[in-house]
Amino acid sequence: MEHQISLDGKVALVTGAGRGLGFSMTTSLCKAGARVIAIDRDPKLLEKLAGQSDQVIVPEVGEVSSGQDMERIVASSKDRFGRIDVVISNAGIGIASIREDYHNNPIRFWEVDPEVFTQFLKVNAVALLRLSNLVVPDMVKQGFGRIITVTTSLGTMIRPGMFPYGSSKAANEALASAMAGDLEGTGVSVNVLIPGGAANTAFVPDADGLDRSKLVDPLVMGPPAVWLASDLSDGFTGRRVIAKDWDLSVPPNQAAEKCSEPIAWSQLIQPV
Repeated sequence: MEHQISLDGKVALVTGAGRGLGFSMTTSLCKAGARVIAIDRDPKLLEKLAGQSDQVIVPEVGEVSSGQDMERIVASSKDRFGRIDVVISNAGIGIASIREDYHNNPIRFWEVDPEVFTQFLKVNAVALLRLSNLVVPDMVKQGFGRIITVTTSLGTMIRPGMFPYGSSKAANEALASAMAGDLEGTGVSVNVLIPGGAANTAFVPDADGLDRSKLVDPLVMGPPAVWLASDLSDGFTGRRVIAKDWDLSVPPNQAAEKCSEPIAWSQLIQPV
């Protein structure tokens, strides 16, 4: 049984909101009562998204790699709502942007131009820093904030053939760990949320022999995203949550403990 969580009064900002994981999280936040600023580069996807909910969805067209776009959207959101409580950094760029048949024709690192790697870092890692820098000072002042970032499996981060995607997501997760430490005790949490496997979205292109029925349903992202955004997750920070393992039959706090672990390599850190 899914437990009902209220996000009434919360203002959330979600990047890559137009489809896939972002669509799932955005609609789930809205159903819980949040007002959501939905960011995507595709206005048609945002138009479709806005029609999915009776709650407030503010569509914003923008590139997460553009400082000008993000500054504009954050400023207009604060003007409209007076606050931003939750940021979900979800927008990403994947291997298929280089070669769609990478499943059967793996990309080797020497085939990747450094400028391409730079773009992956801008979208998959720097965007998290950019948005966080814009919202965290106000979150600290109000004593509440939630930063949720979407990465990938630790194996994908280092697996041959997954560069530059894996490496850029590893940078994202390392940043999230440092952010969680810097924000300890402020009321602002930083957590990683991942599907728990390749998700059945357009991010994963069709490939010979790929059974899409075995891919993770993007809807699994909804319940943990709502809980992480809520007051119920106070004190829960520096964790990576595996969405497909979220147990709807138990209380959300218990579900979170069961399907999470310390962010990336933070469990390896020795006390100084």
